[in-house]
Amino acid sequence: MYKLSFFLIALSLLTACGGKEKNNDDFGKAGTPDEATTESAAPSYDAERGIGKFTKVEVSEKLDVAMATEGEKVQAVKCNSCHKLTDEKLVGPGWKGVTMRHKPEWIMNFITNPDEMIDKDPKAKAMLEICLVRMPNQSLSDTDARNLYEFMRQNDGVK
Repeated sequence: MYKLSFFLIALSLLTACGGKEKNNDDFGKAGTPDEATTESAAPSYDAERGIGKFTKVEVSEKLDVAMATEGEKVQAVKCNSCHKLTDEKLVGPGWKGVTMRHKPEWIMNFITNPDEMIDKDPKAKAMLEICLVRMPNQSLSDTDARNLYEFMRQNDGVK
């Protein structure tokens, strides 16, 4: 009796969960307002800034030493095991010259949104082909990311 009851409950759950499932491919094919809103609200891809929320990062010519000091702390905890401060590759690429090769927006989008950047950004994909290991999402706050960028600038010789 218990086995039959269990079987019927399990069967009803499977049927309820596996029934008429919405297919994401069907959304928006009829030109629904949701599709138009989503497409127009999403900023277009920009290779200079990558994919993420950072569209404009204000950077002064002079190094912000306090921010760089905080960024060095973040680097020591979250980045040091995979990245060297030289141009030598460890697990990930070395950091020497990174702020000269990429815009601040691209770097900050990459370090705060590595999964989507690696999946969609050509420069990030190319780095994955060289390094062979995906950068994990370190869950950096915006402040940590900005401080880390300032530390990268310091590492690149900005005074």
